[in-house]
Amino acid sequence: MEDLRVVIITGLSGSGKSTALRALEDIGFFCVDNLPVVLLPRFLKITADESHDIADIAMVMDLRQQSFLEKYSRIFNRLKDRGYRIEILFLDAGDDALLNRFSETRRVHPLSGRGSVMEGILREREKLSPLKQMADKIIDTTSINIHQLKDAVQRCFLNSTALEKLLVIHVTSFGYRYGLPADADVVLDVRFLPNPHYAEHLKHYDGHNKSVREFVLENENSKVFMQKLLDLMAFLLPLYEKEGKARLNVALGCTGGKHRSVAVANQLGAYFMDRNHKVTINHRDIAKM
Repeated sequence: MEDLRVVIITGLSGSGKSTALRALEDIGFFCVDNLPVVLLPRFLKITADESHDIADIAMVMDLRQQSFLEKYSRIFNRLKDRGYRIEILFLDAGDDALLNRFSETRRVHPLSGRGSVMEGILREREKLSPLKQMADKIIDTTSINIHQLKDAVQRCFLNSTALEKLLVIHVTSFGYRYGLPADADVVLDVRFLPNPHYAEHLKHYDGHNKSVREFVLENENSKVFMQKLLDLMAFLLPLYEKEGKARLNVALGCTGGKHRSVAVANQLGAYFMDRNHKVTINHRDIAKM
């Protein structure tokens, strides 16, 4: 149980707890929303005893549970005494910001009852004040968007090296005659590169072949293109990561998806791997006629 890390996400309604939970799920936490606090000890014991592949757990707990306020302090402290690593992340926001969010979503505040949303916000803030004081980390979401919140949450629980490599990159080669990949974020047409299909000694090989690769990539225009492509990726990746993008699909297309796009995709994938990015390479149409 000493190795089991448990992050309790709590705070004011409308402060972004669901976004925070998704942010931790994206970095490998096992996530649970709205688990009753009285079930937490049993859940953690079962997880520690039976699920040895789970090391990090995040869960949202708040006033949606009627018994939460009266029991959380005793249960959290008891679990800490037993050796569990319990961390409390409290999300806060200004009253006006919360009021605007409830107005935009037209949701009912859990404590408003027959009163106004603002009355519910003020009542909840008062009730959660002791929990906020108990929190290990507090994030004020008043003036940040969901992407900035996701980044802030992940920075709380990841070191800087891990943060730089959150983005998973999928590189796909394809043939235009078979259609564009439906999930592509960035599509590049490489049909201007030298085509091995018209070289009799190369046409029956694919882009994995050394001679084909050299034929496609070793002329002057190809070298200029590859350098510009790598420069473009070096420029874009930090911006995608800053925006909180978890997955980037880069598709490279030639006519049949067998020669040019395969060679370029392999080259681009190797560039990402050399920089320790998480990358997969898929040659969608390489086996098609």
